[in-house]
Formats: sequence, C-alpha cells, structure tokens
Amino acid sequence: MKIAVLGAGVVGVTSAWYLARAGHDVTVIDRQDTAAMETSYANGGQISTSHAEPWANPGTPRQMLKWLGREDSPLLFRLRADPYQWSWGLAFLGNCLPARTRANAAQIAALNRYSRAQFDALIAQTGIQCEQQMRGILRIYETSAALGEAVAAAEMEQRHGIDLRALTREQCMGLEPALAECGSRIVGGVYAPNDASGDAHKFTQDLAALAAARGVKFRGGASVERIVTAADRVARVLLRGGEAIEVDHCLVALGSYSAPLLRALGISIPVYPLKGYSITLALAEGDVAPRISLSDGAYKLVMSRLGNRLRVAGTAELNGYDTSINAVRCRAIVRRTFELFPRAGRPEEAQFWAGLRPATPSGVPCIGRTRYTNLYLNTGHGTLGWTMACGAGAAIADIVSGKQPDVDFRFL
Repeated sequence: MKIAVLGAGVVGVTSAWYLARAGHDVTVIDRQDTAAMETSYANGGQISTSHAEPWANPGTPRQMLKWLGREDSPLLFRLRADPYQWSWGLAFLGNCLPARTRANAAQIAALNRYSRAQFDALIAQTGIQCEQQMRGILRIYETSAALGEAVAAAEMEQRHGIDLRALTREQCMGLEPALAECGSRIVGGVYAPNDASGDAHKFTQDLAALAAARGVKFRGGASVERIVTAADRVARVLLRGGEAIEVDHCLVALGSYSAPLLRALGISIPVYPLKGYSITLALAEGDVAPRISLSDGAYKLVMSRLGNRLRVAGTAELNGYDTSINAVRCRAIVRRTFELFPRAGRPEEAQFWAGLRPATPSGVPCIGRTRYTNLYLNTGHGTLGWTMACGAGAAIADIVSGKQPDVDFRFL
C-alpha cells in the first residue's frame, strides 16, 4: 500500500522504517530538508524506559505553586488567550488525581517496555551507532524529603516490572565518580540499570538513511498544507505550492503540529506543545563530566554524555508554538550544570537550543486509527519521544497492516 508519513522526527522515521519492513510503499514528508531537525535535534538523549510516572501526578500542583513567578522554573505556564492551552491545562490538573496517575503510568510503562525491546532488536539488526550507552540512568536528589518522595514513586513504578534501586550518596558516587565534584550536595539517588542514552538526532538520521536504502522516499522541504478527504477516507495530501500526493493510507506524526492540521478535519486530539530547552557543552581532555546519564530531581534536568559532548536538557514551558530561545532559562541550565560539575567544559561556549515537545495532559500518546478509515496518528509522546519511538512505530505498522500489536496499550 502507498503510505504517506507526515513528519520526519524520530517518531515519523521509526514509523516509516517499520511500515517499509512490513512491505509498504512509504513516503515521508517534512518541511525540513533532512530528518530530525526540530524536536528530535538536541533533546536530552535518554531512553528512559523506567520513567513511567507522568508529569501529571498528585505532587505536581504543589510544585507548580512553588514555581509561580519564577522565570527559570522547571515548569512555566505563560497564559495566553488560547482556548486549547486552557483546555489542556485543565485536563492536566484532572490527570493529577491519584487514580488517573496510576492508570496513565500503567499505559506508559507498557509502551516503554515494548519500545525498549524493539529498540534493542533494531540496533542489533542495523548496527546503528549513535553514542549509545547502556549503563542506565541515575536520578540524583539533594534533600532527604525529595529522595523519600522519589523512592515512594519508584515503588509504584516497580509494580509495573521496572527495575529501580535506591542508592546512598556513596553508592551514587561509586556509580558515577564525577559526582565527587558536588561534594556533600547529593544525599542519594534512584538508579534504573536498564535505561540507556545516546544521540537521538544521529539515531534518526542514520535510520532514515537505512530506510531510504530500503526504498522509503523522503520529501524534505515540503510543507503539508492540508489533508484532503472524500467521504470517510483520506484521498490525498496537499503540499504548499499546490502539489497533491495520492495515498492509500496517511500517518500523521507531526509532533505538536499534528493537532492544528487535524482540526481542519474535525479531529480534536489533546496534544499541546511544551517547549523544552537544552545546552550542549564541548568537552576537552581534563574536563570532568558524568559518563552515566543523570536526572537532576531538583531542577528536572537530564544529562547525557554524547562522546566528547555533554547534553543537558529539561524544563517545560507552556507558551503556544513559540520556538524562540529564552536566554534566562538556558542560562539557568548552565548555572545548575556548573553547580554540580564545575569542570564540565566552558560555560561561555554552551550551545543553546529549544524545541516543542508534543504533550498530552495524561502523558499517554495518541497512537492508532482515527474516524477516517485510512488516517492514523502517532503523536503526543511528550518528553518520551525517543523512549517510545520504536515501540510506537512497530505498533502503528501492525495496525496499518491489519494486525494486533503485541503490547498491552490503549490504542485509538
């Protein structure tokens, strides 16, 4: 079947890979010239299989009150005259209820596990090298109260079969010697030994090259104007400039931009952009930076070693589709990085980046079939885009092919 995949980020490219492997004729369409040039470009680089607790959880509203008025807060709401933002925000608060958090965490955990198995199989099959490290992720905490909350949350995640281990300060330093730079700042941590990290941009570009060699066609520099339907089916995809591409099936994997495109078809999905930031530091001989991937519990930052670079990413800003870089928030990331690791390169040379994460209020992505019989979605993965990409791509390829995916997930 002739299938158009709209979007060449990590989710769109992995979807195209699995659709081609299933024997379909696939064309990937993206406004950027090459793959992974937007949200997948400079993200945190974690494959965080263990991270099943959604942003919307019972502890978040209390934290949000503490962060009010802080330009450098981990979660920043910029209220706009935007009904979609208000609707998303109210739904987010509703998903902070304990019962909803538990149900959402179960969905996230199931997809994460399945995706990790698919990722490992794909790496073994293709031999892709993307600075990946399979040493796990260590979440570090500065206060006994924060560590206690993290351990309690870990116990909930352990019910979903996730291997998480509480560590003392000394055990954290034994696992990552660079933490000695922090002195007594760290009180302990939670370690996820089965997690991984790497360069999502390189992974996506390398997979796109392999997919192209397999026959997948990539249309870069092509903006989607609208999807044209006839009765209950998609007939064609109309590009800016007037070109029309006839399709048998269409998969929307445009991240945050999926929602406005779909509204023109009368389809409403709970996806809204959460702007995230990252800095990238070049490392030279003699610099001291972590080698294991870290999550900073106090500032909601993640740190990943990418060869001779250190990527530090995080924060979430609810500010519509604005992609401009807020230097205050980036400098806050630099400041925090060098509080922990004062010899991790040169702060004045940090490269800043911002991207829009496609988030749902529940943290559960939108994957599956729409009310149009040949229109499918794979979007809304939030901060777990790379973590979920291979599992989501394999699952949507099964659904398009008329098969039942081998994962216990609530598909559309």
